[in-house]
Amino acid sequence: MNTKVTIAGVTLKNPVMTASGTFGSGMEYSDFVDLNRLGAVVTKGVANVPWEGNPTPRVAEVYGGMLNAIGLQNPGIDVFVERDIPFLKKYDTCVIVNVCGKTVEDYLEVVDRLADEPVDLLEINVSCPNVKEGAIAFGQKADCLYDITSQIKKHAKQPVIMKLSPNVTDITEMAKAAEAAGADALSMINTITGMKIDIHKRKFVLANKTGGLSGPAIKPVAVRMVYQAAHAVKIPIIGMGGIANAEDAIEFLLAGASAVAVGAMNFVNPYATVEIVEGIESYMRSSGIEDISEIIGAVE
Repeated sequence: MNTKVTIAGVTLKNPVMTASGTFGSGMEYSDFVDLNRLGAVVTKGVANVPWEGNPTPRVAEVYGGMLNAIGLQNPGIDVFVERDIPFLKKYDTCVIVNVCGKTVEDYLEVVDRLADEPVDLLEINVSCPNVKEGAIAFGQKADCLYDITSQIKKHAKQPVIMKLSPNVTDITEMAKAAEAAGADALSMINTITGMKIDIHKRKFVLANKTGGLSGPAIKPVAVRMVYQAAHAVKIPIIGMGGIANAEDAIEFLLAGASAVAVGAMNFVNPYATVEIVEGIESYMRSSGIEDISEIIGAVE
């Protein structure tokens, strides 16, 4: 039984990875999860300098998921290179670094710093709805997305995954723009912009007013967008958005994703990723599936 998948020339032992921002760089979860069992670990967003993130409160529970307005708080590329990469290299799993920035130059600085580091893929976060200083525009306008993708591709030594925003009119337009600019793969979807109001205080629950909605509530939207994008482009897609169990993951694979990422469920069940790996293996055995490629995009 073969569970291996290949993303932009990089082979993962199975299609299950973590979603950026929900798993740190794996340190916090290594007591619960054998990182060697995962196809890849996707790190929290890394910027060229430390980011403090947004003011608190910045997380709220809602029906079927959560809102977050963390604002990509991170210690910056220097700490990441010195602390996180050596930790991750102790494990037999692929390392995907999520890169964030407020300007094109910010992104390029991080991409350049990672050029000689032992990481496998770069995931470019152009879609976080919590960053006010321009990042949202990169993921919401096809020409901006094309521009930043093409510039990053000129600098990157590793294959480039563009993480698409769902907060657009036509996801296929964005997917095609990223592919045309040279993206090696796509990851989708990022969070959907949402809001929660405290009726007793008559105030926004999040200091930022809006936040990114993640969790099971967004899964049907994510599956639909992955399916649409898979039929619009030829590059591989990493599907995410509300995956809670193996059935959810398999649904994304059937829709056309080559791999999947588990996000908000890590907060609910820190064992979720490994349970999903085991669940996919069980499904393949019980269904007589020899190679996972048999189910990728099997639903037309």
